[in-house]
Amino acid sequence: MPLYTQVLLAAAGGTLLGIAFGKEPFLGWLRNEHLGRLGLIVITLLKTLAIPLIFFAILDAFIRTSLPLRQGAKLIVICFINLSVAMTIGLLLMNLWEPGVSWQGHIDKLLNIMPDSPAATNRSAAAQPGGESPFERLTSYIPRTMFQPFTSSNVIGVVLLALILGAALRRLRAEPRRQAGAVETIVQTVESLYHWLVRILGWIIHAVPFAVFGVLAYVVGRAGVGVFSLLWIFLVTILAGLALHALVYYPTLAWLVGKKSPKIYFGKGADAIMTAVSCNSSLATVPVTLRCLDRMNVSPESARLAACVGTNLNNDGITLYEAMAALFLAQALGFDLAIGNQLLIVAASMIAGLGVAGIPEAGMVVLPLVLSAAGLPDQVITASIPLIMTVDWILARIRSGVNVMSDMLVAILLDRKVGKQSV
Repeated sequence: MPLYTQVLLAAAGGTLLGIAFGKEPFLGWLRNEHLGRLGLIVITLLKTLAIPLIFFAILDAFIRTSLPLRQGAKLIVICFINLSVAMTIGLLLMNLWEPGVSWQGHIDKLLNIMPDSPAATNRSAAAQPGGESPFERLTSYIPRTMFQPFTSSNVIGVVLLALILGAALRRLRAEPRRQAGAVETIVQTVESLYHWLVRILGWIIHAVPFAVFGVLAYVVGRAGVGVFSLLWIFLVTILAGLALHALVYYPTLAWLVGKKSPKIYFGKGADAIMTAVSCNSSLATVPVTLRCLDRMNVSPESARLAACVGTNLNNDGITLYEAMAALFLAQALGFDLAIGNQLLIVAASMIAGLGVAGIPEAGMVVLPLVLSAAGLPDQVITASIPLIMTVDWILARIRSGVNVMSDMLVAILLDRKVGKQSV
């Protein structure tokens, strides 16, 4: 049974249990509060695993990926421009519309009913990102020790550390030295650890529906079904940002720069887009993406570089979602974020999106880390994620479709830059 079906069934079951028993015990001594506590353990495990998983995912991608210098530079520039446009759309939408304001007061209420969560009024003023200058926030992400980013959930520091170590491993692997055997041992260890972490993540993801069931049973039992009335504005906000980027920016750039009309871009790329939406994975869609790019007369070299190598960078859907979700919750808490602090949240989203293409349910894994980087209290993160998961199955599929559309656009632009004319 697909994960989204399990989550929907769990959400329905948890809601019914919350309505039926509220705060009262059932099965003798069991209460919805106990189910809520168990559910929060799964969310905590997901956040705990995210840091080492991202670290080894980036190291593994660095080791395995072969990137020609000239084409690699073009690929990185194109991906950076696409991400910058995505983040600009997200910032404009969040600042002009301010949809998170509609949740103000509701997050405080949710915090007050969550088990083991202090009252919202006791939140430290230091937790508000607006209390620090952007420069102070930026310097706080620089690791003081090798292990500090792992213990403090510093996702930017972890990614920077992974990039430095990955570059060093690539360099050592490329040089003929006597210690080549030691380097290969390190490489094999990194690959093994990454695959084991992905396997452990799979086990935790199997428990996610139970977490949603337990937390929603407790929340609905305490707050009532009205808590779901808040979700529509969050869903519409994220979908609006993804739609503007994917349905306006992508086809426009493919047409004006890549010389591929929207009819070709959408018509001949529809199979890849719909496959990504169906299977919720841009990585699993790579064979279909390559076939669609061949129909568009994109050269095999550009197609393979964008879809096979660039898929580690073309995560516009995930990064836009993470940034908008973080800003949404910051607005819901009444944080007055200066543009500098918003840009740091954007940077955390972009950096956290590196190398997560092969991670199952990457958006769910990365979200807690980006919310932490935004300065949101742990109680807010733990309380809000189970609610967001009830609509994440929709957003996850749209994100995957956006990521595949990004792969196709990058391939078209790379092909244009190397002088391959469109047909």
